Amino acid sequence: MEFIKCTYLAHADAILDIFNEAIVNSTALYDYQPRQPESMIGWFEAKEMGNFPVIGAIDRFDCRRQTKGQRLLGFASYGTFRNWPAYKYSIEHSVYIHPDYRRQGIGSALMQQLILAATEQQYHTMIGGIDMTNTSSIALHEKLGFTHTGTIQHAGFKFGRWLDLGFYQLLLETPLEPTDGDC
Repeated sequence: MEFIKCTYLAHADAILDIFNEAIVNSTALYDYQPRQPESMIGWFEAKEMGNFPVIGAIDRFDCRRQTKGQRLLGFASYGTFRNWPAYKYSIEHSVYIHPDYRRQGIGSALMQQLILAATEQQYHTMIGGIDMTNTSSIALHEKLGFTHTGTIQHAGFKFGRWLDLGFYQLLLETPLEPTDGDC
Protein backbone atom coordinates (compact mmCIF):
# COMPACT_ATOMS: atom_id res chain seq x y z
CA MET A 1 0.00 0.00 0.00
CA GLU A 2 1.15 3.48 -0.83
CA PHE A 3 -0.15 6.87 0.33
CA ILE A 4 -0.74 9.67 -2.16
CA LYS A 5 -2.17 13.16 -2.30
CA CYS A 6 -5.51 12.84 -4.07
CA THR A 7 -6.34 15.33 -6.80
CA TYR A 8 -9.55 16.19 -8.57
CA LEU A 9 -8.33 15.04 -11.98
CA ALA A 10 -6.91 11.73 -10.83
CA HIS A 11 -9.27 10.72 -8.02
CA ALA A 12 -12.62 12.56 -8.06
CA ASP A 13 -14.45 9.68 -9.74
CA ALA A 14 -13.06 7.05 -7.37
CA ILE A 15 -13.80 9.18 -4.29
CA LEU A 16 -17.31 9.82 -5.58
CA ASP A 17 -17.86 6.08 -6.02
CA ILE A 18 -16.74 5.44 -2.44
CA PHE A 19 -18.95 8.27 -1.11
CA ASN A 20 -21.97 7.06 -3.06
CA GLU A 21 -21.59 3.46 -1.95
CA ALA A 22 -21.55 4.69 1.66
CA ILE A 23 -24.61 6.88 1.08
CA VAL A 24 -26.64 4.08 -0.48
CA ASN A 25 -25.59 1.23 1.82
CA SER A 26 -24.69 2.68 5.21
CA THR A 27 -25.20 5.35 7.81
CA ALA A 28 -21.61 6.56 7.48
CA LEU A 29 -23.03 9.57 5.63
CA TYR A 30 -26.37 11.05 6.54
CA ASP A 31 -27.21 11.77 2.88
CA TYR A 32 -30.16 10.20 1.07
CA GLN A 33 -29.21 10.53 -2.58
CA PRO A 34 -25.92 9.68 -4.29
CA ARG A 35 -23.87 12.75 -5.09
CA GLN A 36 -23.49 13.99 -8.63
CA PRO A 37 -20.05 14.19 -10.30
CA GLU A 38 -20.10 18.00 -10.31
CA SER A 39 -20.29 17.98 -6.49
CA MET A 40 -16.65 16.91 -6.42
CA ILE A 41 -15.53 20.22 -7.91
CA GLY A 42 -16.66 22.18 -4.85
CA TRP A 43 -15.48 19.45 -2.49
CA PHE A 44 -11.92 19.57 -3.84
CA GLU A 45 -11.97 23.39 -4.04
CA ALA A 46 -12.91 23.59 -0.34
CA LYS A 47 -10.08 21.22 0.57
CA GLU A 48 -7.60 23.26 -1.45
CA MET A 49 -8.78 26.63 -0.11
CA GLY A 50 -8.52 25.40 3.48
CA ASN A 51 -5.17 23.69 2.87
CA PHE A 52 -6.80 20.43 4.01
CA PRO A 53 -5.22 17.17 2.87
CA VAL A 54 -6.97 14.45 0.91
CA ILE A 55 -4.83 11.37 1.53
CA GLY A 56 -5.43 8.29 -0.57
CA ALA A 57 -4.27 4.71 -0.22
CA ILE A 58 -3.50 2.82 -3.42
CA ASP A 59 -2.21 -0.67 -4.14
CA ARG A 60 1.36 -0.92 -5.34
CA PHE A 61 0.39 -4.15 -7.08
CA ASP A 62 -3.10 -5.34 -7.98
CA CYS A 63 -3.07 -9.08 -7.24
CA ARG A 64 -6.42 -9.60 -8.93
CA ARG A 65 -5.28 -8.18 -12.24
CA GLN A 66 -1.57 -9.00 -11.86
CA THR A 67 -0.72 -5.41 -12.77
CA LYS A 68 0.75 -2.39 -11.10
CA GLY A 69 -2.17 -1.04 -9.08
CA GLN A 70 -3.55 2.45 -9.07
CA ARG A 71 -6.94 1.65 -7.57
CA LEU A 72 -7.97 3.94 -4.75
CA LEU A 73 -8.50 1.67 -1.76
CA GLY A 74 -9.71 4.48 0.47
CA PHE A 75 -9.14 8.08 1.44
CA ALA A 76 -9.11 10.34 4.46
CA SER A 77 -9.43 14.05 4.88
CA TYR A 78 -10.40 16.77 7.30
CA GLY A 79 -11.94 20.20 7.18
CA THR A 80 -13.30 22.99 9.27
CA PHE A 81 -15.09 21.85 12.42
CA ARG A 82 -17.03 25.06 12.96
CA ASN A 83 -16.58 28.28 11.05
CA TRP A 84 -15.73 30.69 13.87
CA PRO A 85 -12.19 31.93 14.56
CA ALA A 86 -11.80 30.40 18.03
CA TYR A 87 -12.22 26.91 16.50
CA LYS A 88 -9.12 27.41 14.32
CA TYR A 89 -7.25 24.57 16.06
CA SER A 90 -10.10 22.06 15.67
CA ILE A 91 -10.87 19.96 12.60
CA GLU A 92 -13.46 17.37 11.70
CA HIS A 93 -12.12 14.36 9.84
CA SER A 94 -13.46 11.46 7.85
CA VAL A 95 -12.10 8.22 6.43
CA TYR A 96 -13.78 6.03 3.83
CA ILE A 97 -12.65 2.68 2.47
CA HIS A 98 -13.72 1.01 -0.78
CA PRO A 99 -16.05 -1.88 0.16
CA ASP A 100 -13.73 -4.49 -1.41
CA TYR A 101 -10.88 -3.48 0.91
CA ARG A 102 -12.49 -3.00 4.33
CA ARG A 103 -11.15 -4.74 7.43
CA GLN A 104 -7.61 -4.89 6.09
CA GLY A 105 -6.05 -2.13 8.21
CA ILE A 106 -6.35 0.54 5.52
CA GLY A 107 -8.58 2.79 7.65
CA SER A 108 -6.11 2.65 10.52
CA ALA A 109 -3.18 3.41 8.22
CA LEU A 110 -5.00 6.35 6.63
CA MET A 111 -6.01 7.71 10.03
CA GLN A 112 -2.40 7.58 11.19
CA GLN A 113 -1.41 9.59 8.12
CA LEU A 114 -4.19 12.07 8.86
CA ILE A 115 -3.06 12.45 12.48
CA LEU A 116 0.48 13.20 11.25
CA ALA A 117 -0.84 15.80 8.81
CA ALA A 118 -2.95 17.46 11.51
CA THR A 119 0.06 17.58 13.84
CA GLU A 120 2.27 19.07 11.11
CA GLN A 121 -0.39 21.70 10.42
CA GLN A 122 -0.50 22.56 14.14
CA TYR A 123 -4.08 21.54 14.87
CA HIS A 124 -4.99 20.58 18.41
CA THR A 125 -8.31 18.73 18.26
CA MET A 126 -9.44 16.11 15.76
CA ILE A 127 -13.16 15.36 15.85
CA GLY A 128 -15.00 12.52 14.19
CA GLY A 129 -18.78 12.37 13.97
CA ILE A 130 -19.69 8.67 13.86
CA ASP A 131 -23.06 6.97 13.65
CA MET A 132 -23.35 5.02 16.89
CA THR A 133 -24.19 1.79 15.05
CA ASN A 134 -20.88 1.98 13.14
CA THR A 135 -19.02 -0.23 15.58
CA SER A 136 -16.03 -0.78 13.30
CA SER A 137 -15.38 2.96 12.98
CA ILE A 138 -15.83 3.42 16.72
CA ALA A 139 -13.34 0.60 17.41
CA LEU A 140 -10.85 2.11 14.95
CA HIS A 141 -11.04 5.50 16.60
CA GLU A 142 -10.73 4.08 20.11
CA LYS A 143 -7.71 2.00 19.02
CA LEU A 144 -6.04 5.22 17.87
CA GLY A 145 -6.66 7.00 21.18
CA PHE A 146 -9.87 8.89 20.39
CA THR A 147 -12.34 9.23 23.23
CA HIS A 148 -16.12 9.41 23.09
CA THR A 149 -17.08 12.95 24.09
CA GLY A 150 -20.83 12.88 23.56
CA THR A 151 -23.77 11.68 21.52
CA ILE A 152 -26.56 13.63 19.89
CA GLN A 153 -29.53 11.31 19.99
CA HIS A 154 -31.83 11.20 16.97
CA ALA A 155 -29.55 13.55 15.04
CA GLY A 156 -30.62 12.04 11.73
CA PHE A 157 -33.26 9.84 10.17
CA LYS A 158 -32.34 7.30 7.51
CA PHE A 159 -33.44 3.80 6.51
CA GLY A 160 -36.65 4.26 8.50
CA ARG A 161 -34.99 4.82 11.87
CA TRP A 162 -33.49 7.54 14.03
CA LEU A 163 -29.72 7.81 14.02
CA ASP A 164 -27.55 8.77 16.98
CA LEU A 165 -24.40 10.73 16.18
CA GLY A 166 -21.43 10.17 18.47
CA PHE A 167 -18.44 12.48 18.65
CA TYR A 168 -14.94 11.07 19.09
CA GLN A 169 -12.03 13.36 19.85
CA LEU A 170 -8.26 13.14 19.82
CA LEU A 171 -6.19 15.86 21.48
CA LEU A 172 -2.86 16.54 19.81
CA GLU A 173 0.14 18.12 21.51
CA THR A 174 0.18 20.92 18.97
CA PRO A 175 0.31 23.85 18.59
CA LEU A 176 3.19 24.57 20.89
CA GLU A 177 2.16 28.23 21.28
CA PRO A 178 -1.54 28.76 20.52
CA THR A 179 -2.67 32.34 20.06
CA ASP A 180 -5.94 34.23 20.17
CA GLY A 181 -7.10 35.97 17.02
CA ASP A 182 -7.37 35.07 13.37
CA CYS A 183 -3.69 34.37 12.73
